[in-house]
Amino acid sequence: MTIHFYPKFHASYRKLSLEIKKKAERREIMFRNNPFDTRLKTHKLHGKLKDLWSFSIDERYRVLFEFDGDDVIFLDVGDHDMYK
Repeated sequence: MTIHFYPKFHASYRKLSLEIKKKAERREIMFRNNPFDTRLKTHKLHGKLKDLWSFSIDERYRVLFEFDGDDVIFLDVGDHDMYK
């Protein structure tokens, strides 16, 4: 699996605190090993985002992504406000 990063993901990631960036890096390693590791709480979204998925960095922050064949595209990162 190759992970691609959408430009919005990079912009949102730069705004995160150093602490959250470190947590996100650890979660990305977990995700690369198993996107459905239960600690990530990976889930499919509903409504207007029904084709997208999300996994947890911590209680507040999430990574929004989509599967593209054998690859994954990280679309955005942030708190629940990014779903709006």
